[in-house]
Amino acid sequence: MQEKFTKRRTALKAALAVVWGLTFAGGLAQAEEPTIKVGYTQSRSGPFAPGAQTTQEPNYLLWADMVNKAGGLNVQGKKRMIELVGVDDRSDIETMVRTYEKFMTSDKVDLVLPPWGTGANFAVAPIANKHGYPMVAPTALSQKLVDMKLPYYFVTLQQPTPMMKALVDMLAANGVKTVAVSYMDDLFGLENIGALEPLLKEKGIQIVDKKSYPLGVKDLSPMLKGMKAANPDAFVGITYPPDNFLITGQSKEIGFAPKIFYTAVGTAFPIYRDRMGAASEGVMGMGSWNPKMSKAAKAYFDAHVALNKKEPDRWASAHAWAALEILQQAVEKVGLDRKAIRDHIASTEFETVLGKIRFNGTEEVGVPGMVGQWQKGEFEIVWPPARATAKPVMPKTWN
Repeated sequence: MQEKFTKRRTALKAALAVVWGLTFAGGLAQAEEPTIKVGYTQSRSGPFAPGAQTTQEPNYLLWADMVNKAGGLNVQGKKRMIELVGVDDRSDIETMVRTYEKFMTSDKVDLVLPPWGTGANFAVAPIANKHGYPMVAPTALSQKLVDMKLPYYFVTLQQPTPMMKALVDMLAANGVKTVAVSYMDDLFGLENIGALEPLLKEKGIQIVDKKSYPLGVKDLSPMLKGMKAANPDAFVGITYPPDNFLITGQSKEIGFAPKIFYTAVGTAFPIYRDRMGAASEGVMGMGSWNPKMSKAAKAYFDAHVALNKKEPDRWASAHAWAALEILQQAVEKVGLDRKAIRDHIASTEFETVLGKIRFNGTEEVGVPGMVGQWQKGEFEIVWPPARATAKPVMPKTWN
């Protein structure tokens, strides 16, 4: 019995020695070529989760997967694997701030990726700037944030003025003379309505009804009935995803169908098309791309679906991918020195899934504002004509 026990103990020691040897060898290999630690938070729970899990985190996962399958990120001639360090911020700004501070101080990650949404970026951008971490953000829509001129912070998303200018130019080109406007009563809504009104005035388009509403509103039918009575040529909603569903559904119920029906953030989400069904047909909104735009766009779309088992949205998803392309190209050019990365991003024109992108200070100025429209299951770009994948279909009808 003792002999059997001794043999088992000897075998166990031998096995542990092998495991220890492999671990030690692996540790040496890792020391020679350490992973690139990339820290970020995303909302996997809470009210920001639908947007974050549609637009941003799936792209982070896809990027790491594709780069690592290709052998890693080229850093000064050596391939290094990407290690994502992702945290659920629970849609809580305080959690985001605390986590990014930890990433940049005690954790000392190599790079950071931004959180989802304008408010989150307002909170985190100054931290990245303070600690000298370049941050290329795809879901911040605020001229005030741009005007802060934080040298380490860049935004790939078109800001309120170019997006509203594209909308107004499209309205004017299609004979619109009157509009009804609703907007979310927060920074996003206020900045966009502030950009929209003077542009409408320049084109001689009259606002016949204008109403704001609070976050979390459950019923907008009284507002929509008043707008229907005003009989505008177009409806413009400066909206978030939940409001899009509400406004679309209630407009259909009351038969509010102006010539052009436009809603904002979330219109380009596949879930909007899927949940609203036939009612989504002909709805216009904020967008920047679709898989028909280029071979690069189609390749990105297919890779996203293959890994994440869901479609990217037709607006900021591609801006998220472009942001990652920019960061990768900068690292491949100058290495992991964050000041050098910042300087390269600030001074270089990049080839991305959206085409050529360059920055004027913080703001991206290569991609124009655009208007998209759901047509037969695809969010077609209908304005400006130089970027269009289809002509606008009017008038809007409820099927």
